[in-house]
Amino acid sequence: MIRKLTLSALTALTLSTGGALAAAGESHIEDFAFSFEGPFGTFDQMQLQRGLQIYTEVCAACHGLKFVPVRTLSDDGGPALPQDQVRAYAAELASVPLPDGEERPRESSDHFPGSNLSNAPDLSLMAKARAGFHGPYGLGINQFFRGIGGPEYIASLLTGYTGEEKEEAGSTFYANTAFPGGWIAMAPPMSDGQVEFLDGHANDVHIMAQDVSAFLMWTAEPKMMARKQAGLTAVIFLTVLSVLLYLTNKRIWAGVKGKKHA
Repeated sequence: MIRKLTLSALTALTLSTGGALAAAGESHIEDFAFSFEGPFGTFDQMQLQRGLQIYTEVCAACHGLKFVPVRTLSDDGGPALPQDQVRAYAAELASVPLPDGEERPRESSDHFPGSNLSNAPDLSLMAKARAGFHGPYGLGINQFFRGIGGPEYIASLLTGYTGEEKEEAGSTFYANTAFPGGWIAMAPPMSDGQVEFLDGHANDVHIMAQDVSAFLMWTAEPKMMARKQAGLTAVIFLTVLSVLLYLTNKRIWAGVKGKKHA
């Protein structure tokens, strides 16, 4: 009986592990080296500005950023655009509908518009909602060491189109090495040279995918740098406090511990 139970358990474990490996093999997520990774990483201001331009010229046609206030584009640690540029940018966005059916120009105090299509997800929290790295089934060890991998997932998705297409139920699907299942309904959104940068920065798909992924990470975690700074300050404070408590303890009990008993 015990032998049968042991064999059954081993079989179930093998099947579950095999299923997890098969699921993991469905998509390939490249590990990009983003500047904001690690405890001391910071956002690259110029990269965020390029990512904003890519979002505006490519992604905003379908997707929105409804949880992001336009005014935060001028925040330190973000794109850090001048206030006048932020106001001008807000005025170029879609108008804000009013309850009486009228519209008014969008202002920097407003949020970005939402998605224009019902099947186009909002990108405000995409970098946090999508996990790129998965560890062994049920453990998530890779996420502990490498982070959740949301920006890597987005960049891998944008660069993962193979060029293959298929028709299914009247819809066109595109082969993508990063998308779970291997087929995605979104057509390749970017192409080499699609966006021109004023500073002449490289504009091939691979680079632009990283730029817009970094920008979307900022939209999901605009206070990341402040959070890291607060965490580092807390660690330093607790370390100093621990040392002081240890030395104080040694000094208080030195007279007692130092006595020799007959």
